Amino acid sequence: MSADNAELLKHYDLYETIGTGGFAKVKLGRHILTGEKVAIKIMDKTELGDDLPRVKTEIEAMKNLSHQHICRLYHVIETSKKIFMVLEYCPGGELFDYIIAKDRLSEEETRIFFRQIVSALAYVHSKGYAHRDLKPENLLIDEDHNLKLIDFGLCAKPKGGLEYHLMTCCGSPAYAAPELIQGKAYIGSEADVWSMGVLLFALLCGYLPFDDDNVMILYKKITRGQYNNPSWLSPGSILLLNQMMQVDPKRRITVKHLLNHPWLMQGYSSPVEWHSRVPLGHIDEDCITEMAVCLKRSRPSMTDLVSEWSYSHITAIYLLLLAKKLRGKPVRLRLLPVESGTSTPFKDLKTKKNLNFGQDEESAEIPLVFCSMDFAEECAFDEPPSSPLTQRLEKRSKCQSMFEDVNVELPTPTKERVRSKNKENKENIIDGSSNKKTDAFALPAPRTPYNKRNPRTHKTPNHNTSVGNKGATLWNLIVPFFTFSNSTKEPSQKKCPDQTNMDELAVLTFSPERRSRSLDMEVNQAQMDSAQKRKGTKVFGSLERGLDKMITMLTPNKKRGLRDGPRKIKAMYNVTLTSQVHAEQVLNQIISILPQKNVDFVQKGYTLKCKTQSDFGKVTMAFELEVCMLSKPEVVGIRRQRLKGDAWVYKHLVEDILSTSKV
Repeated sequence: MSADNAELLKHYDLYETIGTGGFAKVKLGRHILTGEKVAIKIMDKTELGDDLPRVKTEIEAMKNLSHQHICRLYHVIETSKKIFMVLEYCPGGELFDYIIAKDRLSEEETRIFFRQIVSALAYVHSKGYAHRDLKPENLLIDEDHNLKLIDFGLCAKPKGGLEYHLMTCCGSPAYAAPELIQGKAYIGSEADVWSMGVLLFALLCGYLPFDDDNVMILYKKITRGQYNNPSWLSPGSILLLNQMMQVDPKRRITVKHLLNHPWLMQGYSSPVEWHSRVPLGHIDEDCITEMAVCLKRSRPSMTDLVSEWSYSHITAIYLLLLAKKLRGKPVRLRLLPVESGTSTPFKDLKTKKNLNFGQDEESAEIPLVFCSMDFAEECAFDEPPSSPLTQRLEKRSKCQSMFEDVNVELPTPTKERVRSKNKENKENIIDGSSNKKTDAFALPAPRTPYNKRNPRTHKTPNHNTSVGNKGATLWNLIVPFFTFSNSTKEPSQKKCPDQTNMDELAVLTFSPERRSRSLDMEVNQAQMDSAQKRKGTKVFGSLERGLDKMITMLTPNKKRGLRDGPRKIKAMYNVTLTSQVHAEQVLNQIISILPQKNVDFVQKGYTLKCKTQSDFGKVTMAFELEVCMLSKPEVVGIRRQRLKGDAWVYKHLVEDILSTSKV
């Protein structure tokens, strides 16, 4: 782990890349303490070059903006080589992909989205900013199907206010206002209204009002302001588009008048609400209380820390807790168990890297401990009684009770340790660490501290061990798999704890969680001399190693199954349905077409990582095509995702590939 990533990985787990740009990569992550998904924008300072001021501008703008339709900034980490921006995660992807999937949106759905866009822009303008890069690619869809505005790298905040004229020509050509591309001085808010008009046209029509492969011809079309309205547009839509895309900025409608425009008011009883529901500086008492309890601080000191708005890990914890509360989830922090003697939850924490994001966050595979609540309260809100997580917890509880019923007389100190660990396991049983896909195995009780010591040097106190006949059965089951060196004694002399039935016996023997764990068995020291102790230690050491090998052989290989066929997913808006039922046939058809379209690709199973290059070798377009199976209906689908390049060029290219492939 590099020093640049160390600070990030203290607080977040990283997963797959979900987007790339000219100088940034965006990865999916999960905040360890809250369990919330986040998007982590990673930028290399050495590659930013002249774009470094743009990144600084974006960070400063997002620190000053807090609105329900603007993507929230949680955390900024800057090292000598990298900048990490931790942002709100929007699983719905770009609005652009949604338009492609729908071809075009109905007027009713467009109105819902456009009211949100107007709300966000009115708020941005009220803070003295002009966005200057409005387009469908910079609007994301969150889990509630609401829009979030992103990418403030080109925004401007004139010192003299929004009425102050700007000179910088920036943004995307197809969405740029006439005065901007002509090199004239312009007002940022007026340029934003023109871009909003182009965006509204794209929503209603599924294509751009001004478009041409030749940039000069494109600019001529924009400066003339001439475009064709399709037949399906209503008179009200045509009127609004005309008011927004006026070549003369002084005749252009303002955002203030858009708030209660008749077209946006259809079906609504009130104007667009543009005020922030969570204004800057807002302090929520529930979030402060939870943080104070878990981080062991007083409420006043925690309030002071949060009020600094430093966008450190403290700011991230508060904002993510607040996000949970606004979604109706419990305001709870989940702390990983730390080593004894540590007093901070921010030590280098380790979590499983195979977390399944298809599951609910409360049943995710992160072994966490919930703070400031008891076990009954957590069960009450975490999962319903009949949920899969509850069933897994019942299995774990049964397995734990099996261990508790073992009739082994231990010395007093060891018994206290066992009771302590079993109590801790009961308190932490809902932490999600038992969330395994394999139903054939149940989880055993946690190991005791015994195996932390060196078995070759540790002397076990004398005590009597009581075993039953079932222990011999367990021994007879596992002995044939191993050979014991340096020992002439019969293996049956080493006895295991009593078990209740053969079903539980199999669970104890073959559970995957037994890997790298000792059997925690004590032997009768009174009947053994020092030489027999050493031999016994070697026997159990080899027994563990043998169990590890046997379990590895018996455990199903999940990764192998993924390679045997396409991934099964639900229908999504970025998945194109086909009439085929054979995934291999569809995959081969696409592969045969890509070279004809001058598309380079790398195949990974059923996923094709594609790119196009300029004559000078520069990557101009990067996207993914994945052949997958849909459960309902059971047909082959093609998932598409743009990673880099112009959105509309990508749209035409992918449509051309799929139509030529005849899928």
